[in-house]
Order: sequence, then C-alpha cells, then structure tokens
Amino acid sequence: MDSTRAFVKNVKRVVVKVGTAVVTRDDGRLAIGRVGSIFEQLEELNSQAYEVILVSSGAVGAGRQRLKYRRLVNSSFADLQKPQLELDGKACAAVGQNGLMAIYDNLFSQLDVTSSQLLVTDNDFRNPEFRVQLSQTVNSLLALRSIPIFNENDAISTRRAPYEDSSGIFWDNDSLAALLAQELQADLLILLSDVEGLYSGPPSDPHSKLIHTYIKEKHQGVTFGDKSRVGRGGMNAKVKAAVTAAHAGTPVVIASGFAADNIRKVLHGERIGTLFHKDADSWIQLTEVGAHELAVAARECSRRLQGLPSGDRRKILLDMADSLEANESLIKVENDTDVDVAQRAGYDESLVSRLTLKPGKIAALAKSIRTLADMEEPIGRILKRTELADGLILEKTSCPLGVLLIVFESRPDALVQIASLAIRTGNGLLLKGGKEAKRSNAILHKLITAAIPDTVGEKLIGLVTSREEIPDLLKLDDVIDLVIPRGSNKLVSQIKNSTKIPVLGHADGICHVYVDKSADMDMAKQIVLDAKIDYPAACNAMETLLVHQDLSTNGGLQVLVEELQHEGVTLYGGPSASSLLQIAVAHSFHHEYNSRVCTIEIVQDVHAAIDHIHKHGSSHTDCIVTEDTEVAEYFLRQVDSAAVFHNASTRFCDGARFGLGAEVGISTSRIHARGPVGVEGMLTTRWILRGTGQVVDGDKGVIYTHKNLSPEL
Repeated sequence: MDSTRAFVKNVKRVVVKVGTAVVTRDDGRLAIGRVGSIFEQLEELNSQAYEVILVSSGAVGAGRQRLKYRRLVNSSFADLQKPQLELDGKACAAVGQNGLMAIYDNLFSQLDVTSSQLLVTDNDFRNPEFRVQLSQTVNSLLALRSIPIFNENDAISTRRAPYEDSSGIFWDNDSLAALLAQELQADLLILLSDVEGLYSGPPSDPHSKLIHTYIKEKHQGVTFGDKSRVGRGGMNAKVKAAVTAAHAGTPVVIASGFAADNIRKVLHGERIGTLFHKDADSWIQLTEVGAHELAVAARECSRRLQGLPSGDRRKILLDMADSLEANESLIKVENDTDVDVAQRAGYDESLVSRLTLKPGKIAALAKSIRTLADMEEPIGRILKRTELADGLILEKTSCPLGVLLIVFESRPDALVQIASLAIRTGNGLLLKGGKEAKRSNAILHKLITAAIPDTVGEKLIGLVTSREEIPDLLKLDDVIDLVIPRGSNKLVSQIKNSTKIPVLGHADGICHVYVDKSADMDMAKQIVLDAKIDYPAACNAMETLLVHQDLSTNGGLQVLVEELQHEGVTLYGGPSASSLLQIAVAHSFHHEYNSRVCTIEIVQDVHAAIDHIHKHGSSHTDCIVTEDTEVAEYFLRQVDSAAVFHNASTRFCDGARFGLGAEVGISTSRIHARGPVGVEGMLTTRWILRGTGQVVDGDKGVIYTHKNLSPEL
C-alpha cells in the first residue's frame, strides 16, 4: 500500500461519482458493459459493509439520444427537410432520468442490490431543514444496505439551461458530489473520469505525466484541458470540486472509470489516479514532478562534478572510504537490524545472505573505493585522434553517460560500489534499494553524500525510498539516461517491459561448468565446489554442472557428485543424470537456484555441452575444465556468453576481481557494455573537432586526409 493512501484503511462511507463520459458511449447510448463493471465493484463494497453513495450524470445525454430517435420516427419527409431545432435540455433530462434509473435499477437487481433515487436541485440546499432531512434519509437507506443514487434534477432546476449556468451552491454533478461528501460526512470521494487522472499537461501529450498527488503549491498552474465532450464538467470542474472537498476534510481520488477494478484498487490503497488530501501540501513526497526534479538535480550536480579537477574527485572517494571505515560499527547496527527484520519476516535464505554485510565487508568496500580513486582519470580521455584535413583535427573522447537509475535488491554493498563508480565517472545517480535493506541503505547513503562537497551538491546521489515511485521514474526518459536493475528475474523483466529508457543488466545468472573427459579431476573438483558453494546466492555461481559421458563410466562423475553432496548441495538431474544417479528430475534447466542446489546432466561431448548452454543458459558466465587445449579454444570461441572461462571458477566474473575497482552490475546485453560493468561501462563518447576556419561548402576545396594521429597530445 502506498504510504500516502494509508488512510483508506479507515474509510467506511464513500461517495462515487460517474460522469456522462463514463456512463455513455460516443453515440450517446448507455455504456452497459462499463456501467456493469462499476456496479459490480459497488456491490462488492456494499457486501463488505462499506456505505456506498453514487452520484450519476448522464440523464440529459441519454434523454437527448432517445428523443432524437423518437423525433426521427415521428417526422415526415417534409419535416426532415426543415431546420432541426435543438432539443430542450430539461425535456431531455426528464426523459433520460427515467430511462437511466430503469437501467440502473435492473443492473443492481441482477446483483441483488437495492438502489434508491434522490433527485436534488441547487435551491434545495438553501433550506437547512432539507439538509437535515437529506442526511437522515441517506443514513436510513445506508443502514438498510441500499445504495442511494443522486443526480441533479435538471428537469425542474431553476437554472437557465443545464449546461450554461455555473453559479450557486453546486453547478454540476462534480460539485454536487463534493457537496454531498461534506453534507453526508463521507470518508472518501471517488470521481470517475474518462482519463486516468490529472496530468501535468494535455493527456494526449506524450510528455505529460500523471500527477499522483495534487500539491497546490506545485500544481495550481497546471492546465486542465477542455470541458467534457458530453457533460457539463470536465477535468477543470473535477479539480475544483476535489480541491473544495479535500480542503473540507474529505480526501478525493480522480481516476479512470474506463479501467477495470479501479474503485477496488483505490480502496486497497493502490497508487491509482490523482489524490487530493488536505495534508498533501505538508507531505514530503517524491511525486512525478519531484522525480523529474530529482533527476534534473542529479544531472546538474554531475556537471559540476565533471568540472572539478581530477584530484578533487579523487579526494571525494578517499573521504568516502575513510568515512565508511570510521563508522563501521554504526553501519553494522543498522545492517543487523535489517537482517533481523528480514529473518523474522521469513525472507529466503539467499536474500538474507545478500543482505548481510559480513565481517571484513566494509574494509573490502573501502579498499575498492581507494582502488577506484587511484585509477587513471576516466573522463575526457582521448580515445582516438584523426586529421580530417590540414588543420582540422577530430578527437573521440570519453564522457559520462549522464543520470543513471539503479534499482537493486538486498545488497547494501551494491549502493557503495555504484555510488563510488558514479563519482569516479562523473555521473548523476538515483538509487532505489529494496525495503529489506532500508536502514543499511539509509546510513550508507548518508555517509557517502556527506563526503560530497557543497560545490557539487549532495543531490548528485539521490536515494528513492518508496517502491511506488519506480513507475514514475521509469517514465523519465528525457532526464534519465540508463537504468540498471540488480535483482530477481521478475524485477529485471518488469523494468525492461516498463520503460523506454535503455536497460543494462541481466535477468538470470544460469552459469555452467562443463567438465570435459580430459579434465584434471582434482582441478575439476576444486573449481566445481568453488563455483557452487563459495557464494551460492551470487549471480556468477554455478547452477548447472555438465559432464562428459566418459566420466559417467570411469568414476569421475561419482567423485564430483559425492563432493557436492558432502558440502550439502542438493542435486537435481537432467534425463540422463537423474536416471543414472537416482536423483530427482530438474523441473527446468533454465533455473537460478541462488542456494546450495544445482542441476547436473551428462552430455556426449563439447559440442553437446555448447548446444546445451546456448539452449538453456542466460549468456552470463560459462566455464570449461579440460586439459585439451584444442577443445578449450573451441569452447572459448563458440560459447556466446558475456564471460567464458577455461580452468577457472565462474566466481571470477566480478568487477573487483577483473581489476575494475568495483562494478555496477553484470550485463548480458550486447549493446554498450557486456560482462562486469565498471568505469568504462559508465562512460560514453563524444566527438571534439578543432579547426582553423574550415567550412564544408559542398566539400569544394577540402582535401581530406583522414590520417590517424597519436591519442597523446
């Protein structure tokens, strides 16, 4: 549940308003399917002891459609040749209200719900006795589980015309719903519209963002768009009504009436539509506008960081490392609390393992930061120099990517690695860690940003604390340049399917070790055990062991099986291995266990091993153990993975072990960066051209030399 929607737990009485655009189709007829879906939700709320009050528009539109048809049927050909006068709105309301309620009553009856009709006018509310009687009547109906249905009685209203007069105590059904919410002391008002809610601009504009929480200070200048296509209101009327009701103490949500289950979702506390709440202005919340501002601030800070001398950026990293070591005991207290909470909550053992900052971890992190600090300056390096023509020199240089969004689970140490890499490469950073590491991430973020000088700004690295903010962040393709998810297959897949921003990372770590027939078995045993049990929760841990068929007859396979079982590893087999070893059949070869479990299968030769890896692997890290150099080279050339090893544990696939200082993650992508992503993976390039007044001018007189020059100036 979104923290800003927690109040819905205490909602008992709810007013739901459906507009003309929701209850009718474009041709004016009632949208039976849509209305039926809404009524099913109201019936469910009614059965759950919610007190439901419905305010419905649509009578005038429904009546106009019926009267137009009736006039057509009763007109002669000569009549149809005459100019057609506009139908009287009050007559339309009288006819439409009758038909609308007949359909409503029938729909509710099908759901075994009793409904009741209450038609009101603006003048009614000028009478204090009417207000008292109205409240008493509604309370009686709600006590009997009847759903009162309100509409303005346009047929006898003293307005000049239903669509023209916007004065009085209420002036449309949006303002009527807001008035009733106050009069009847409702806990929540839901205004259903034909759009998802209030946007920062026209909903049709792809750059417009849905405003999840209306904050007057930020959003009062928003342009709401045109009046409703069919009704009297529109978004402007809804916002005005919502602001009025919220100010009086009734929270309001404007949401789409076209989307299934939106009423249920609102009452479950989901981040649906736009919320109006009297306390919203005082909330410290990252809204979609705040998310944009946070990303923009990170970019501005990153540009200031890039402008610092290399020595100043190095000093920030060294101060970070010192601060982490000086506050190790404080970090441990927060991390121990996270681990304790996770264990009591019943989290998986692999997640708890990744969450835990084991003894020596802070020292190792500090060491990696210092390694980064001592690396060659990565920003502005000249990668290539070319003389295009005499006096025209082109340079290809390294530069930061911009603003990175990192979404990671469990590992608080990832926050340190990512932040240090961002500082080294001059990138702005938004970090979203898992709630299970909330305290650890908070203290690490505090210590790291404290080391950033005011000349750069602590907003260089922003920490996002609410999961509900991720969808909004993923829409910011105009200010966020790259998303790197580090976590489960589900997390990575969801992010890839939810954003236009380039995504770097891997969904699965299905790593294989293939033991060939010529393998040194002592070496094979050592590599297999290390790859599986050194850190089973890591993405570079072995998940599938492939063995040459000859090892199944010479005892080699049995040795490996016994060693794994001795270390407490649970084995599942493919068709061949399960039959031979009498072990359970693996439900899938494409499965990442992240624990002391692995799959084992027997293959015919290196060709079969490679085919298996390509069919079931995830292109992460795969290894061959063999003394046959020809077979080894064939494996290294043919296996299409980010990292391919010969006679070495898959656990070596790591930024620190590769000498990258640290890593932001491991990528199985084939674009931009692949394998452990360190400093180079967080940089891109730009071209700098130095001339002496040259112009293209159709290339007249330009003599191109395209001569390669030394990158060294």
